[in-house]
Amino acid sequence: MNSKYYLPARSTGEAPFTVAVTPGTAGWSESSLWVVELGPGEHVEHRSGDDEILVVPLSGSAEVRCADETVTLAGRRSVFDGPTDFAYVGVDSSFRVASAAGGRFALCGARATRRMPFRYVPAADVPVELRGAGNCSRQVHNFGTADVFDADSIIACEVITPGGNWSSYPAHKHDENTDAESELEEIYYFEIDEGETGTPGFGFHRVYGTPERPIEVLEEVRSGDVVLVPHGYHGPSIAAPGYHMYYLNVMAGPGPERAWRICDDPAHTWLRTSWEHQEIDPRLPLHTGRPPQSSGE
Repeated sequence: MNSKYYLPARSTGEAPFTVAVTPGTAGWSESSLWVVELGPGEHVEHRSGDDEILVVPLSGSAEVRCADETVTLAGRRSVFDGPTDFAYVGVDSSFRVASAAGGRFALCGARATRRMPFRYVPAADVPVELRGAGNCSRQVHNFGTADVFDADSIIACEVITPGGNWSSYPAHKHDENTDAESELEEIYYFEIDEGETGTPGFGFHRVYGTPERPIEVLEEVRSGDVVLVPHGYHGPSIAAPGYHMYYLNVMAGPGPERAWRICDDPAHTWLRTSWEHQEIDPRLPLHTGRPPQSSGE
């Protein structure tokens, strides 16, 4: 459909950034994402400004320096090798990301008003959760969620969907501040496993609205692509058989509470009860090396 909310790989950033989404470019007010590719020995310098930033290795390791502090991110070989350690940079801070061997790093951003200290979080402290069951099984790395990590506004997580499975399903929304929902702008950044033959993989992603606030997105997604969700129901994210799908979610909203409250599409919420009689996909968890939590959400 080539929606304006679909941003193909390398269409938004200038080297060394392959992705550059800001409130100004997205047409909203809160959420940001930059993805930077560094060659061996290269570095990038950035200023957080009005954003708080999570520095997340997608592949490779790095040193992150902020003021007079430096932390080393061990990182990982790829996004399919389990959760990673990460660093937090507060508002109005200059920082530097340097990689001796090279790699790819996400800078997840959200507008913030409360200044918080520079911090390091090891991979071992990132909860790994299995959601759904059957062909709706997926693996979630809750590294920056509101109930896990202390921040001013940002909410972030990673999702691994095995090839042939559906995630972000049933479709749900979070576009108004009520007792049942929290208003959150959301960025989906995708990477797709190459499969056994090294052929680039693909998947699909859907966003649709309500009669009062229509939106239509149905896109084939590949590695490096981004989909913006300003409002509306989003899901499913579908991984083509043979190709595992990864996506990074970055969320923030203008409301006074940092919370992830969602409402399912009422036409499809019954699917959650069907998981009670199915097993979790035996391919999960992928590369975590430790027992995950299990959830039917």
